[in-house]
Amino acid sequence: MEEQNSKQHRSGFVAIVGRPNAGKSTLVNQLVGEKVAIISDRPQTTRNRILSILSTEEAQIVFLDTPGLHKPQDKLGEHMVQAAVNALKEVDVVLFVVDASEKRGKGEQVILDRLKEECSVPVILVLNKIDQLPDKAVLLPMIDRFRKEYPFRSVLTLSALEDEDFTPLLQEIIQCLPEGPSFYPEDMYTDQTERVMAAEIIREKVLQLTRDEVPHAVAVQVQEMKDRPNGMVYVRADIFVERDSQKAILIGAKGKMLKEISQRARTDLEAFLGCRVYLELWVKVRPKWREKEGDLKRLGLAGERPQY
Repeated sequence: MEEQNSKQHRSGFVAIVGRPNAGKSTLVNQLVGEKVAIISDRPQTTRNRILSILSTEEAQIVFLDTPGLHKPQDKLGEHMVQAAVNALKEVDVVLFVVDASEKRGKGEQVILDRLKEECSVPVILVLNKIDQLPDKAVLLPMIDRFRKEYPFRSVLTLSALEDEDFTPLLQEIIQCLPEGPSFYPEDMYTDQTERVMAAEIIREKVLQLTRDEVPHAVAVQVQEMKDRPNGMVYVRADIFVERDSQKAILIGAKGKMLKEISQRARTDLEAFLGCRVYLELWVKVRPKWREKEGDLKRLGLAGERPQY
């Protein structure tokens, strides 16, 4: 009986692709049941491939949340697009997430063309954010149009933000996975290190509190993270920007903005680490870091782990 059960167990990799701000990271967090990817309303929030793991009795699903496919404006953008394209070649199934509440643009066509060129595995179309539709009657024509352009295995409609039951989507994914054992321990839900997770939490707060060009020009690197005798964790991180004017915005009048970023980040870090956190943030100028291959590698944004 044990041998039969092991044969029925499925495991595999799922790439999640879509335009920036389609709700990919929100969907991943909901499916896994943990906050693995940071969330903001800024396009291109996800900069690197994020691995998230969902383990159940019948399957282990490894999600690859990718940066949104877009027209790159710098070397960072080129690495982001390449990470998304590479994911299409490494998985057993692809989720194409579309913001159903937004008018279809060139971005969806770019992704469809990429799928036609690069993808040889089943693709599930997920029409997200249907809670924001004033009239759900538009869904049927939308589905029909997409089906005429690509042979999707299936099409599902949902709201990653509002829905509570994602069983239909998970079952559809599991049916696409090959039989096999788990790749990772059952209690593991991401391959990101604590330092990377901490840096992303801090960056999320910057994205939430700033506007214009500042969010895209920000990178965060945790320089020190260690336990203290009193049970507190000490975290020291650098926030990099490209110009002095951006540094002034992040610090704010009398340090008000940096203090707000720190307070919000510390709250989430304490929830993530399960203990009190002493957080020390420094804002530093690193001119044109998005264009410099060395800086991208050090920050873990060139397909490599950050260098500490």
